Amino acid sequence: MNRPWTLASSVAGAVVVALDGTVLTVAQPSLQRELHASFAEVQWTSTAYLVAVASLLVFAGRLGDRYGQRRVFGLGMLGFAAASAGIGLAPGAGWVIGLRAVQGVFGALAQPATLGMLRAAYPPDRLASPLAVRTAAIGLAAAAGPLVGGALVTGLGWRAVFFVSVPTALAFGLPALLRPERRPAPARTPLDLPGAVLLAVTLAGLVYAVTARPVSGAGLALSVVTAAVLVRHERRTASPLLPPEVIGSRAVGAALGILVAVSASLFGTLFVATYVLQRHLGLDPFDSALRSLPLAVFMVVSASLCPALLRRCGARATTAGATAVLALGVLVLSGATGTPALGCGFALLGAGFGTVMVAATQVIVRRAEVTVAGVAGGLQQTALNVGPAVGVACATALLSTGTGPTLLALAALTALALPATHALPARAHPTPPAATTPPIAHTPHP
Repeated sequence: MNRPWTLASSVAGAVVVALDGTVLTVAQPSLQRELHASFAEVQWTSTAYLVAVASLLVFAGRLGDRYGQRRVFGLGMLGFAAASAGIGLAPGAGWVIGLRAVQGVFGALAQPATLGMLRAAYPPDRLASPLAVRTAAIGLAAAAGPLVGGALVTGLGWRAVFFVSVPTALAFGLPALLRPERRPAPARTPLDLPGAVLLAVTLAGLVYAVTARPVSGAGLALSVVTAAVLVRHERRTASPLLPPEVIGSRAVGAALGILVAVSASLFGTLFVATYVLQRHLGLDPFDSALRSLPLAVFMVVSASLCPALLRRCGARATTAGATAVLALGVLVLSGATGTPALGCGFALLGAGFGTVMVAATQVIVRRAEVTVAGVAGGLQQTALNVGPAVGVACATALLSTGTGPTLLALAALTALALPATHALPARAHPTPPAATTPPIAHTPHP
């Protein structure tokens, strides 16, 4: 497998999805005015995507494991591009919502494959560096999104932002689909369709429940019931959607929980910070984006430095330290009003989150065999989709108590992830000595 092309494809897929989410936020007010949409319809342009993508990520990862990560990645990228172009031409809000759901389906195909391809292309002890490049690119996309989106909406209108991702998606999606990787024929174990349906309903109900205003009790109840049925089904089926070797790992479970907690804290904090910058300090969206720029800068820097930290300190100490830095950043922002304090708080958020994202993702993907790398990638992406929805829901529910108390609660949420770091590996596993006989292909790393 061509490693540079695989890394470039993984980065492109992650950036296209990240950029799409940030530019949509900038475009929504203009979209609402031009299409005469209600506030609920505008909200559903985000919710429809989140529900679709979160409910299908793990099953899409399983499809990549079975049929080839590059093939599924290519299909996802091309479908994402087509849906994006369709949104840019949509005649009404209903079309935008429906196509955003379609976009979420294809985004779910592409996202786990961006990690599955890396796991197949790189040996476990060299995964941290490509993951750091991928995370740094996401940080750059997060920084560029509001600026690019604002410029496009101002100059060309809201429709222009949905055409930004089309050339990149086509450039990487077509080669991946037309020339998929050569791989041995997979074992034809049955796809766990009942498990996929149960997991999709569970996650869709959860995401809908926490993004609804107010929070949907019926959605939460549905998620609890279907989750219980899913656990029972997965224990009894011969070919579970969630392989025991992935979800049964204590380290993987801890890493997933950490990603949910820190992403919830980060996005909840950003929701509150936007409220503070624009409502309390009277800044416009562009000035607000400039104030938060240290977050993206330090996310890129910390992601780049994380592989060295992992080699020196191991995943446990690296993740624990970065989680503490993220919590400190939330605390700084809880009392910040001036530009220096705001910049310091955002910088700490970026440094903490960039490091945690690389370290925790490395634990999840590294411990998965190549044959289930797509499922591992799907679980990682699910955590990073569910966490922000939960964080914004918590921030919204607490905002009536004041921005300070809300941010203190989000800092406490970050701190709750610290005990879970003890389940992560203390040190990176050493590379085994060279053997006298050729190694077996795809042997799991100890």
